[in-house]
Amino acid sequence: MDSQKRLLLTGGGGMVGRNVLDHPAAASWDIVAPRSADLDLTDRVAVDAYMAEIKPDLVIHAAGRVGGIHANIANPVAFLDDNLLMGRNVIMAARQAGVKQLINLGSTCMYPREAVNPLVEDSILTMPLEPTNEGYALAKIMAARLCDYIRTEDASFAYKTLIPCNLYGAHDKFDPRHSHLVPAIIHKVHQANKTGINEVEIWGDGTARREFLFAADLADAILKAAEDVEGLAGAMNIGLGHDHSINDYYAIVAEVIGWDGRFVHDLSKPVGMKQKLCSVAKQTAWGWEAPTALRDGIARTYQYYLESGHS
Repeated sequence: MDSQKRLLLTGGGGMVGRNVLDHPAAASWDIVAPRSADLDLTDRVAVDAYMAEIKPDLVIHAAGRVGGIHANIANPVAFLDDNLLMGRNVIMAARQAGVKQLINLGSTCMYPREAVNPLVEDSILTMPLEPTNEGYALAKIMAARLCDYIRTEDASFAYKTLIPCNLYGAHDKFDPRHSHLVPAIIHKVHQANKTGINEVEIWGDGTARREFLFAADLADAILKAAEDVEGLAGAMNIGLGHDHSINDYYAIVAEVIGWDGRFVHDLSKPVGMKQKLCSVAKQTAWGWEAPTALRDGIARTYQYYLESGHS
């Protein structure tokens, strides 16, 4: 154990953090992953002291206040302030402690609302953001820019940002009040199958396209990046490079669950952006692609859903 490098992982209790901890490659690191009850990342003094005590070789900042569109609209101050403080405190504490390598996790919410698909990293800050999650996006952009500035001032600090697309997988939230698209579909279709309902509603016409990455695959990319921080671009998307329609996600979930009912479309409901697809040119040049096919990922997520008592 003494020969292992120490990795400080923030957000160890969240979906991304827990998938990182579950990944086989995590065993090669001495990982310290404090929960929020152990360390309040919005407390600058506490974070400075913790970083100085732990003395990690690498920091992965995966913590954040996250939520769906309704939570972002209802609590813009908290989404901006909490994420701003967490990003600033973790990154600056690492710099102050002399930690030379840091991987900051961003979000595709950082991209302009009208950015051309596929989304390229250089388009960040070129146009206005999506208003419904602007606070969260601004905080994430600040953290990414702070990493850029630190590298610019001193090239010995390899502080890089990974920008994952939408995620699904083990440790996700399936409660319809809080869940995102894929877990929401799993829950909805499972309940229809369980109760004998033969009709499931889809908002809009189902043609809007979304890119969803299996969370275990993101963990794979993060731990590969942990071994090659110097080789990373300053900011790099992590995604599939292709997307699927909302109708496709419903159809695959129904196939996995074994529900043979029919879908109906409510054209009066909002559907959001028609497409949000990441460019994976930098990721491909770096030598990584997502290993899990969509159907396999959904099957594994459904198995987790059943085994973890969400059903």
